[in-house]
Formats: sequence, structure tokens, C-alpha cells
Amino acid sequence: MSLKHNLAANYLSQGYIAIVGVVLVPLYLKYMGAEAYGLVGFYAMLQRWFNVLDMGLTPTMAHQTARFHGGGLSALDYRRLVRALEGIFFAVALFGGGLLFLSAHWVGGHWLKVRSLPLGEVAFCLQMIAIIVALRWMGGLYRGAVTGAEHQVWLSGFTALVATLRFVAVVPVMIFVSAAPAVFFGFQLGTAVFEIAGLMWMTGRLLPQVPPSQKLEWDWTPLKPVLGFALTIAFTSTVWVFVTQSDQLVLSKLLPLADYGYFTAAILVASGLMIVSGPVSSAIMPRMTNLEARGDHTQLIAIYRQATQLIVVTAVPATLVLACFPRQVLWAWTGDTVLVDKVATVLRLYALGYGILTVGAFPYYLQYAKGNLRLHLIGNVFFAVLLIPSIIWSAIHYGMIGTGWAWLASNIIYFLLWTPLVHRHFAPGLHWGWILRDIARPCTPALLLAAAASWLVAWSQSRTWLAAELVGAGVAFMIVTYLPADRLTSVRRLAMPHRAKRDVA
Repeated sequence: MSLKHNLAANYLSQGYIAIVGVVLVPLYLKYMGAEAYGLVGFYAMLQRWFNVLDMGLTPTMAHQTARFHGGGLSALDYRRLVRALEGIFFAVALFGGGLLFLSAHWVGGHWLKVRSLPLGEVAFCLQMIAIIVALRWMGGLYRGAVTGAEHQVWLSGFTALVATLRFVAVVPVMIFVSAAPAVFFGFQLGTAVFEIAGLMWMTGRLLPQVPPSQKLEWDWTPLKPVLGFALTIAFTSTVWVFVTQSDQLVLSKLLPLADYGYFTAAILVASGLMIVSGPVSSAIMPRMTNLEARGDHTQLIAIYRQATQLIVVTAVPATLVLACFPRQVLWAWTGDTVLVDKVATVLRLYALGYGILTVGAFPYYLQYAKGNLRLHLIGNVFFAVLLIPSIIWSAIHYGMIGTGWAWLASNIIYFLLWTPLVHRHFAPGLHWGWILRDIARPCTPALLLAAAASWLVAWSQSRTWLAAELVGAGVAFMIVTYLPADRLTSVRRLAMPHRAKRDVA
């Protein structure tokens, strides 16, 4: 499948998901109320924490699938690996989901600060959330298989369909049936069942055939060759969850559930920046792994640098709009003055942090393609020791604002200190050309324009006109970012990597 088509499909799908997920939040707040929406935010946070149980198996599935399609793994070995991973995923989903299910009454009564919702309904919703989280996490295995096979056009379409059910189709239910949290999460449970069934069906179609005489019973043996790779990802993923989600976990205990709902809304907007990088990483990681298996390091670096410029051109303009004009964004989005006053500064800090993260994640893609995550492991240990206590302390003493500053600082430190070390090890001579030519040169005009707009623009008081002005600002930032991005002038090089050879420098 063409990398260009995969990128286009990923962007269309993830862009659609980001739009419907963000645009419809004011309706959820209106019909459910801030406290009930706080349960939605708690569900999203639990889903991310559940990834701690992943043990590195989802990215291992994608990595080994890409290796199989690159000729680095036989069909029989690949099928045995898939069967082994399915057994582990099922066991972990049963354990993790069961633990969340059994603790629902304690969480509702002792952890969350519920003011008006009946505790019995909250506990019932938490039990449904436990099942949903387990099902959606189990689907990660099959997403990894489809992604590694580079069938991302189908995956993008299916993901958009599921998002339509999750975000859009539930709105008429809230309006015409009931906006009770139990009804909302019951609908989400049905959608989760449909999602995993579709992913299992597609994965079954993509698996290679093996002779009927060769049984595919569950066996630990196929996992041994990839165990080091999987455990390294598992550890670093666990650390990353702790670093990036400790603030939300602590605040779910400290804040009233209604305020936590407002905080969740702000984080949803800021984290939408990761939607920009997600399609690119999903497309280039299997391709870079494939190129590494072929020994084509030159083209691997060419894709790496061109994808960096693509992220800069798409993520930086959105980051600048959110970080420079947070009050305008929140007012145009919700029309809720309470929300604007509570979380405008939070949105600015988290948007800057996520903007840096979209580019700072690239060294991980390089290490993933090389199949060597030792430095990634060391770096995550160092930053976990440094940052997790800071995040927890900031959350306890300064609330939402404190966690915002800790989040921004952690991403700046990681980018400035660790990125050059990774580049020096895996691609000597790359770093300063990557920084200056692929990041700084495209970013500089947009930064200057955003600074001028912050001082000179008089924003409209009408929410409709204000939204149009913010979109216009984003488009202007994107144009001035795109013009110096020389590696994006030829889409053909990205779409057909085997025909282009570029230097590292």
C-alpha cells in the first residue's frame, strides 16, 4: 500500500475523529452536565492507564507484522506469534477489566468527589467502563496487526465509523431518550463490542495461510525472540503513562468531579494535537521498519526528515492558535464563561507541551525502526525519576495550573537533552540539520506572525465570527510554515520511498 495513501487515509480519519470529538463536547456538557462529563474524562484516563498492562505487546505485534511483510519472518512463525499474543492479551484483559469491575463501588464512593450523582449509578457506570476499557484495549492487538500490514486505509475508515458511533450517534440518544450517564456508557459498551468484532474480522483476513496439519496451539516459545524488544517497550510505555497521566490521576482525586470535567475538556483540546502526529507515526513506523529490514538506511532517514517537516507544518500552526489565544478558542468552542475562566491557562500550557511532544517523539520512531530501544529505556527511567514526583507535587500544591507547568517543563527537558543523544547514536550527523532545517526554519515565520497577531488583532465578540477568525489565523500560520519546508515540495519522494535517495545531512 502506498505510503501517500496511508498518510492521507490516516489524516482524514484522525482529523474527522478530532473534529467530532471536540465539537460535540459542548453538547455533552449541556445535556449530561459537568459532573457526569467528569465520568467521561475519568473513563478516558482509565483507558490510558490500562495501557500499563500492555507489556509492549501491541507495538511488538505491529513491528513483527511489518517484519513478516518485509521478508524477515516466515508465515508459520508469524501465525504462531499471533496466537501466543492473543492468549496473553485475553488473559490480561480479563485480569485488568475484572479488577476495575470489582473496585467500582470503592472508586465511586472513596476516590471520586461526587456531589450530585447517585453513588449507585456512578458505580454501575464504572463497571461498564471496566468492560469497555478491557474490550478496547484487546482491540489494540488487532490494530497492531492491521497497521503493521500497512492496510491503514481500511483501518482509518473503520476507525472513523466507530468514532461516528461513539461520538455522534450517541447525541440523539441523549436528546431524545436519556442523558443519564448509565445510558451513555451502555451505548459506548455496544460500540466497543462492534469495534473489536470488526478488528478481529479484518485481522483474520490478513493472516497468512498455513497447512492444516500444522496446529496453532498456544505456546510461549514464539514470544522468546521478541521478549527483549517487547519488555523494553513495556517498561518505557509504563513510565510514559506515569509521566503523562499522573497529573490526571491525582487531580481526579483532588478536584470536584465537575471541575475535573472542565479540566478534561481542556486536555481534550490540547491533546488533539497528537491527532496530527498519530497518522504520520502509524504510516512511517512500519515503512521505516521495512526499510531497516532491507538495509536501506539512507531512505529511512529521508522519510524520517520529510515526516518531521510534515508534522511541523501541521502541528505548529494548531499549537500556536491554542497557546496564543486560549480564551478565544474556549469561548468560540463552548460559550461557557466558567470553563474559560477555569482552564484557559491550563489549555495554553498543555498545548505547548503537546506541541513539543509531536516533534520530540521522532527519535522513538527511529529507535523503533532499528529494533533497539536501549536508549529509550534509559531516557525514560531518568525522566521518570526526575519528573513524576514533580508532577504529583505540582498537582497537590497548585492544582491544574501546576500540572500544566510540570507537563510543559518535562517535554522541554526531554527534547533538549535526550533527542541529540539518540540521533548521535543512531544517525551521526543528523541532529543539527534536523533541528535547523526541518524544525526551526519552518517554525520561525509562524512564531513571528503569531507574536504579531497577539499584539495587533482585535477579536470578534461573536462566537461564529471568532471561530472563523481563529481558523483564518491557523491557515495563515500553516502557509508561512509550509513555504520554507523544502522537503515537502515533492510528495512523490514520500509516497515512493524506493526511488529516492537523500543524504542524511
